[in-house]
Amino acid sequence: MPDDFPTRGLFCALSTPLDGDGRIHGDAFRAHAARLLAEGCDGIAPFGTTGEGPSFSAAERKAGLEALLQQGIATSRIVAGAGAAAASDAIDLGRHALSLGVTRLLMLPPFYFKDLTDEELYGAYARIIDGIGDARLRLVLYHIPQVTQVPLTQGAIARLRAGYKTIVAGIKDSTGDIDHTLRLIRRFPDIRVFCGAEQHLPAVLQAGGAGTICGLANLIPRRMRRLRDAKPDEAQALVPGIAMLAGAVCDGPFVPRLKALLAVTAGDDWWRNACPPYLPLSAAETSALLRRVTGAGVLEEDWPSLLQPAAQ
Repeated sequence: MPDDFPTRGLFCALSTPLDGDGRIHGDAFRAHAARLLAEGCDGIAPFGTTGEGPSFSAAERKAGLEALLQQGIATSRIVAGAGAAAASDAIDLGRHALSLGVTRLLMLPPFYFKDLTDEELYGAYARIIDGIGDARLRLVLYHIPQVTQVPLTQGAIARLRAGYKTIVAGIKDSTGDIDHTLRLIRRFPDIRVFCGAEQHLPAVLQAGGAGTICGLANLIPRRMRRLRDAKPDEAQALVPGIAMLAGAVCDGPFVPRLKALLAVTAGDDWWRNACPPYLPLSAAETSALLRRVTGAGVLEEDWPSLLQPAAQ
């Protein structure tokens, strides 16, 4: 098993703050990442789905990664999203990350053309790995078929693992299907398996998985850290509230709903800005979401002085 991931990892799928012109807000991006690490996250994963990665150009993602490193964040605490529809863009992003010392990449499958065979999936990833051409690379395969419509089959994963045993180091399963995640852990005990669904973290850790790369850590890093470290009885008590929050944020477009809550909690309205095709939540939608999620103590643990009055 690769030894350069933590055994019980909490990685935040980093949300990307934008300024009024839709550009990455570099100062806010750096500050947000630093706060999350200070409040308990083991690492950050910029430019995945929560971070709207495919909506940014390769140049924007490179500049964003450089901004995080300018904050002094250790390269070992970053898993950089490098997925792209074009293999050449993925290779370019991968080479750039490795040139900066960031060796862990979260990689989507090619997602424009559908109904790919295991051989085609293997060939697409192999082209990227060979194109990056760096033995330091540690690749986390990104399985999120509800978005890509291109599932990563166990056959393709096994073929990649056989061909690139050191490089293919992990899998992020964002299906939200705990049975599927547990099957991956059993089938691939020598690969780090991360879940995307926050409420599944205790079950994943108990089964020998690596942890989570999740979006709600942007909002509740302390509570997610507590869930990561919890004994079974405490975890059982924490899960329902986290599941409630996840359900509310995912009951519609996830990215603008998460950003609306970040805007309220952080007190910075530019957090509402999202890349097209997303639109910011309206004031009425934001108020309804706040009423739904406040009062249960889930948000209040990380934001103790903020949300109860706003929900009234």
